[in-house]
Amino acid sequence: MERGVEWDFEPTLDRIAALLDVLGSPQRAYPVIHIAGTNGKTSTARLTEALLKERNLRVGRFTSPHLVSMRERITVDGEPLSEERFAEVYEEILPYVELTDAQGHRRIQFFELLTAMAFAAFADTPVDVAVIEAGMGGSWDATNVADGTVTVITPISLDHTDRLGPDIPTIAGEKAGIIKPGCTAVFAQQELEAAEVLMRRAVEVGAVVAREGLEFGVLSREVAMGGQLLTLRGLKGVYDEVYLPLYGSYQAGNAACALAAVEALTGGDDPLDVDLVRQAFAQASSPGRMEVVRRNPTVVVDAAHNPGGMQATLEALHEAFDFAKVVGVVAVMADKDVETILDLLEPVLDEIIVTRNSSPRCMPPEELAALARSLFGEDRVHVADRLDEAIDRGIAMADAEGEFSGTGVFITGSVVTAGDARFLLKAEARP
Repeated sequence: MERGVEWDFEPTLDRIAALLDVLGSPQRAYPVIHIAGTNGKTSTARLTEALLKERNLRVGRFTSPHLVSMRERITVDGEPLSEERFAEVYEEILPYVELTDAQGHRRIQFFELLTAMAFAAFADTPVDVAVIEAGMGGSWDATNVADGTVTVITPISLDHTDRLGPDIPTIAGEKAGIIKPGCTAVFAQQELEAAEVLMRRAVEVGAVVAREGLEFGVLSREVAMGGQLLTLRGLKGVYDEVYLPLYGSYQAGNAACALAAVEALTGGDDPLDVDLVRQAFAQASSPGRMEVVRRNPTVVVDAAHNPGGMQATLEALHEAFDFAKVVGVVAVMADKDVETILDLLEPVLDEIIVTRNSSPRCMPPEELAALARSLFGEDRVHVADRLDEAIDRGIAMADAEGEFSGTGVFITGSVVTAGDARFLLKAEARP
């Protein structure tokens, strides 16, 4: 029988709490760094994991959604569970899932099942620490059965308004639900109305607060080949000459949050070893986030799917790539703020090819084209019914401009779009 889809859920922790109870509460077997927010969660989780691994800790990481394979969501020491292990964990917890199903009014849902699998796999490994990304929101997210020793709130903006609320304060209130009594709460730079809600929650539960731009932050940032060179101020020290192979000021902020989170988890007042920090961040990656997946012409893939994320991404695109022209390949989910996303893209893209990704939630290309034409005009909008066709057309348009024209291809609009594009282009590159 089906367990639904992860974007259609009932806001309750009752089912996942009951399941984890019969599993022996695996989420309490290790300290947890819990990450919520609107944008930057997965990148921050990956950067946090990189620092912890460099300290010779065994790290479990749970993130969502995935780009290509479901197994990407549950990793140990940076590696997804093997197909055999993923199936084994599922089979191990299935009797307990069915027991919980029989006792409740509604079956364990898709995301709840994955969350339970992650907690169980990490306890069984066992890991020294788990980095857990909330799926949607915070208070009612299935991951919130864990009590984070450290909680991180990345930048909050409007997204999932049908589920989380119509405005920033309401959404911030939902995400603030992961801040638990006695934890250290690490806050990325926030809009004032979000910051006020987060601070109120922290005071209510007695959390220690660390705010980007006050207790920690990015002291300096220079664009470098393939990324950026940073000086970071952590909670316990200053770390200079830190190379980060990721683009954009928002990734520098994510790195600062990850650094503060790991410092907060670490006992004592001494800073981390600066060479350890440099080594960890130099090896960091964030697939599908401002990722170059092809050269000649340069093709950049990004998972931006809401106005806040798109604004940050476009600033990074302008800063890191000196494109004379940009051809966009865009596929978005129908339930997103599509008009604002297109409005942000219009000054940046010289041509836009609208298409669809593999999700049933994707806006049909003709519908997306109608919205795009009202902003871009008729001549700049092109339609392709399939993503592979759209990518081929975008590359052909860039090639037609000439090798030295400085024309790039930018594929964006959704995590699914980014994942599909990576799969198509990396399959093309394989012998």
